[in-house]
Amino acid sequence: MKKSESVKITKLVGDDVREMDDLVAVEEPLQITVDGAPIAVVMRTVGDDADLVTGFLVTEGIIDSVASVRRIDLEQKQNHALVFLEDDVQVDLARLQRNLYSASSCGICGKTSIDEVFLQIKKSDQARGKFFITKEALTELPNRLKKSQDVFEQTGGLHAAGLFDSEGELLIIREDVGRHNAIDKVLGKALTEGVDLTEVALQLSGRVSFEVVQKALMVGIPLVSAISAPTSLAVNFAERGDLTLIGFMRGEKMNIYSGTDRVKN
Repeated sequence: MKKSESVKITKLVGDDVREMDDLVAVEEPLQITVDGAPIAVVMRTVGDDADLVTGFLVTEGIIDSVASVRRIDLEQKQNHALVFLEDDVQVDLARLQRNLYSASSCGICGKTSIDEVFLQIKKSDQARGKFFITKEALTELPNRLKKSQDVFEQTGGLHAAGLFDSEGELLIIREDVGRHNAIDKVLGKALTEGVDLTEVALQLSGRVSFEVVQKALMVGIPLVSAISAPTSLAVNFAERGDLTLIGFMRGEKMNIYSGTDRVKN
C-alpha cells in the first residue's frame, strides 16, 4: 500500500518558477464496522489498519482488551475494516450511534460529557509512581522519533507517535495524517504484541488535546511528551489521571504540566 504519491506542483523561490514533482501523504477514509454495525469513519494514511482499528476500539472504550476481537477483515472491501468480536463480548451499539465521522485532525466526535469519558479510564495503581525517565533520556525522544519518520521525511505531512522505554529506546513508531490515528496505530500494535504500557513513554510530534490524554490513560501509559502545547483540558485530565504531561519538548527545554516526579535528573 502506498503511503505517499507523486503530484505535479509549481514551486516558487523568489523570481524562480519551476514545474516539478512532489510527494504528498496518502489520505483515504476507513469505515470501521463492528459485528455489522458501522461505528466510525476515520481519515487516515493507508497502512497499519489493523493496528489503527485495534487501538481505536480500546482507547475509545468500545472494548476492554484485544482479547475481545476474534478477527479484523481488511480484505473483503476496500477502505473497510470489518471487526468480528468474540461471542461473549457485549457492545452497546446504541451508545455508539452518534456522529460517525471522524476527521484526520480530531478524534471521534459526540462525547456526551467529559465526566462520562473519565469514568471509562482505567487508572492503574501499577503505573503511578513506578515508571520514571531521566531528563537526559527524555530530551532525546523528539530527535529519535523524527529520525524514524520515514514517510514524513518524504512528504513533511504526517504526525508521528512513538513508544519509548525508560532508557529512551524506541520500541514502536507509527505515522499518520491524523495525530489521533498515529496514536491508535502505535497503541494497537503495542496491545497486540503484549507490551506493558505502564512502563513506556508516549512521544508525539504535535500538540496534546484532551483526547490524546484520554487515549493514554485508557491503556495505563504514565507519561506523554510532545513538541508542542497541551490544551487546558488535556492538563486537567492529566492531573486527574495522575499522568505526567510534558509539552514544548525542544532541546533541553520542556514544560512539565503534571507528574513532575517521574522526571529524574
